[in-house]
Amino acid sequence: MQKENRTTQEMGIFGKYLTLWVGLCIIVGVLIGKFLPVIPDLLSRFEYANVSIPVAILIWLMIYPMMLKIDFSSIVKATKKPKGLTITLITNWLIKPFTMYLIAAFFLKVVFNVWVNTELANEYLAGAVLLGAAPCTAMVFVWSHLTNGDPAYTLIQVAINDLIVLFAFTPIVAFLLGITNVVVPLDTLILSVILFVVIPLLGGFITRKRVVEKKGQDYFDNVFLKKFDKTTIIGLLFTLIIIFSFQGEIILSNPFHIALIAVPLIIQTFAIFFFAYFWAKLWKVPANIAAPAAMIGASNFFELAVAVAISLFGLQSGATLATVVGVLVEVPVMLTLVKIANSTKHWFPKESTNHSPLNQ
Repeated sequence: MQKENRTTQEMGIFGKYLTLWVGLCIIVGVLIGKFLPVIPDLLSRFEYANVSIPVAILIWLMIYPMMLKIDFSSIVKATKKPKGLTITLITNWLIKPFTMYLIAAFFLKVVFNVWVNTELANEYLAGAVLLGAAPCTAMVFVWSHLTNGDPAYTLIQVAINDLIVLFAFTPIVAFLLGITNVVVPLDTLILSVILFVVIPLLGGFITRKRVVEKKGQDYFDNVFLKKFDKTTIIGLLFTLIIIFSFQGEIILSNPFHIALIAVPLIIQTFAIFFFAYFWAKLWKVPANIAAPAAMIGASNFFELAVAVAISLFGLQSGATLATVVGVLVEVPVMLTLVKIANSTKHWFPKESTNHSPLNQ
C-alpha cells in the first residue's frame, strides 16, 4: 500500500492535492506570459538548440532523485530481461507513429473539418506526427519515479530509444508526411541526452558512491534518499509555470484551435499507454517495469519535435503550434496516467526491487 500511494506520501499536502497545484501552476504560468512577458522573454534567452536551459535545470532536479536510486550493477542485468524492452520498442516504433497519424487525421480532417481548413489541418497533422515519432527522453524519468519504476530499467529503455531515434525518426516522418527533407537535429538530440541523461546519471553515480562509502548503504537508503522526496514534484510545478509562461500569449489568443489540436493528442496518449500497459499485464511484467514501459511511448520528446517543426515549417506554422500543444497537454495527462498506474499495481506480479536483479 505504501508504494501504491507514493506521490501522496512523498509530498503530503502537495501530493494529496496535486491536481489542484498543477491547475494553479498552469494558470499562474499563462498569466505571467500574458501580463509579465518580460519574465519568459528573459528566460527564453537562455536557450540552445531549442532546449530551454532553465527548464533543463528543473528537469535535472526532477530526474536526479531517480538517478540516485540506480544500482549500476543492475544495468547489465536489465538488458537480459527482454519483455519490458520489447513492449517499449514495438509500441514506440511500430505502433505509436501510425496511430498518431490515424487519430490526428481523423479528428483534424474529418471531425473538425468545419473549423479547420485543409491546409491548416495538414500542418496540425504534421506537428502531431512529429510528436508521435519521438518517444520521451527526459520527463519519463519523472513519471517512472512517481510510479516507483525501476530506475535502471527505465534508463536502459530511454537509452535504446535515443539510439533508435537517430535511424528511425527521419524515415517514419518522411513516410507519413510524404516529404523528403526531414533530418534529425543532432544538436537538439545530443544536448537533450547530455542534459537529461548523462549529467544526472553521472551526478547520481558520484553522489551514491561517495555517500555509501562514507555512511553505508543503510544510511543512503533510509536517510539520504528521503532528503530528496520533495524535489521531484516541486521541480515539476515550477516547470509547469515556466512552460506555460512561454506559451501564455498563444494560449489566450487562440484557445479554440489549441483545444481542437489537444483532442487527438490526448486520445493518442491514453491509447498508447493502455496498449502497452495491458500488454505488460498479459505478459506478467512487474509493475515497476510495466508503468515506465507504457509511459515512454505515451509521452513525447517534445524538444526534438518542436525543433524539427520549426526547421521544416517555420516558427509561426500550424505544425509548430501542434508540437507546442503537445508540450502543454503532456504533464496534466501524464499525471493522470501516473495515478492510474499507481492504483492498478495489484494487476501485476510482485515488483522487483531497485537493488536486486530484475524479474522481467
